[in-house]
Amino acid sequence: MLKEAIYHRPKDNYAYVCTTDELHIQIRTKKDDLKKVALLHGDPYDWDNKQWKPTTKPMKKSGSDQLFDYWFAAVTPPFKRLRYGFILDDGSETACYTEKGFYPEPPVDDTAYYFAFPFMNHVDIFQAPKWVKNAVWYQIFPERFANGNKENDPENVIPWGSKEPSPVNFFGGDLEGVIQKVPYLKELGISGIYFTPIFKAYSNHKYDTIDYLEIDPQFGTKETLKKLIEVCHKNSIKVMLDAVFNHSGFYFPQFQDVLENGDNSRFKSWFHVHEFPLVTETQQNYDTFAFTPFMPKLNTENPEVKEYLLGVGRYWVKEFDIDGWRLDVANEVDHAFWREFRKEVKAIKPDLYILGEVWHDAMPWLRGDQFDAVMNYPFMTNILNLFSKESISVKEFVEYMTSVIHMYPKNVNEVAFNLVGSHDTARILTLCDEDIERVKQVFTVLLTFIGSPCIYYGDEIGMTGVMDPGCRKCMIWEKENQNRDLFIHVQKLIRLRRDYPLLANDGEFSFVSPGSDDCCLAYLKSDSSKTAVVILNTSNKVVDYTVPVDVSGKTVVNLWDAKVMEVSGRKLEVSLSAKGFAILLLY
Repeated sequence: MLKEAIYHRPKDNYAYVCTTDELHIQIRTKKDDLKKVALLHGDPYDWDNKQWKPTTKPMKKSGSDQLFDYWFAAVTPPFKRLRYGFILDDGSETACYTEKGFYPEPPVDDTAYYFAFPFMNHVDIFQAPKWVKNAVWYQIFPERFANGNKENDPENVIPWGSKEPSPVNFFGGDLEGVIQKVPYLKELGISGIYFTPIFKAYSNHKYDTIDYLEIDPQFGTKETLKKLIEVCHKNSIKVMLDAVFNHSGFYFPQFQDVLENGDNSRFKSWFHVHEFPLVTETQQNYDTFAFTPFMPKLNTENPEVKEYLLGVGRYWVKEFDIDGWRLDVANEVDHAFWREFRKEVKAIKPDLYILGEVWHDAMPWLRGDQFDAVMNYPFMTNILNLFSKESISVKEFVEYMTSVIHMYPKNVNEVAFNLVGSHDTARILTLCDEDIERVKQVFTVLLTFIGSPCIYYGDEIGMTGVMDPGCRKCMIWEKENQNRDLFIHVQKLIRLRRDYPLLANDGEFSFVSPGSDDCCLAYLKSDSSKTAVVILNTSNKVVDYTVPVDVSGKTVVNLWDAKVMEVSGRKLEVSLSAKGFAILLLY
């Protein structure tokens, strides 16, 4: 038993309240080291004859990555408090693992040896808006989606799609264009729009804000936005705006005041100024986003800055009834600000979705006091490595994704913002070398996995593009130039996700453990009566795959066009075409 690899702490993804009554416990051990793990648990005040009276519950191995096994158990403490440890068995040795270390036998003379979950306070439960679990998002880069009103076109606008996108050209996309295309979005089946910034800014991407309280004139007016949100809500589509609170734009009036007045500016403490003058021939003397001089970093610890930005957060929720805030560069803003931000906006609209842009392990932001979710870039990385780069095996994909899943509690994973492309990445079809079958597989995983999936505008019709600015082409609206087969594929997956909640976030998720040479990725989503099975063949040859579920006495519903054959009454074999897939429902 390799005790050095065993890890647990009574917090975050290792111990958390999932519902009002249910407590989830997880422990990590060396891969393939232990045969069994049991949770030893009890009320800290339950004693008999000067001995503590714990009970044991077998733990389930919930997954394995390259280095570790993860074991899971759910318990319902009757008095909402718990002391607990773990009984570890490697087949030749047993040990009791507690907060104070390892013991040959469980100590029962004192509960102080054990891990403590003092009380299951309701306010500490991570609770994202319930509607997010079933949402399918669609990301729109407003300048490139549709031009619905040529009267608000910016100067030097060029005809729609007439040139390749660049950092400085404008094509005239606006909010009226989105309103006109709501029927298209409804046809596709999405239920939420995530807009990149729409506030007044200098650039075409609008991440360099000039005025946080005004719509950029090239996009329309506040009345246009109100009309857009009203139309979306009538069509059961949520609207999420993008807030850039880490930095302002170079032409933000307060920053211009500092540039002009230097040390005498009343706004100098709004930014992270090193020294004056702010700008010399060789350098800028202020902190920025990613060394970008036209994006000066805001000092969110400054009370005036904090109140200004909190006012922005409140304003668009209260006055326009938006449904979510996506927070740009969220990991570079202090935690205290985000805690206050959450309280302020949730006080106005409790089911508002707060999404942070964090590219790495985001557990510090996902404890229920800051964000409801983060953009799931680790998910995207693994998807791209398997299906586009083809740089990892199915076995490695399962191991990497198992690690990602076990980074967070179950109720966090259910609302994770899953994506396979955005305005910051090359388009998925380009990354897949324009292989439509691989792209179809990517969308199949995206729309049947745990979490809240997002489609980048145009990916559903086979648009191409390299990294920014190539990924920001004008949306193609001529049907003859769209890949309608891919559109129908995505549309059907969205419909299945809606019609069969098990394909969204109902039930328990588990991978089918592949062998080192297996070319099929398979996972199950199960509740007490049904099991959904998703299988993808990543190879270039036909594969007959045996579903690892006892199907005797079960009804098998083929939700996709795969060839299904029953074998010996208990097993199910599926014939998968090259780069094909199957989606089955068993009940």
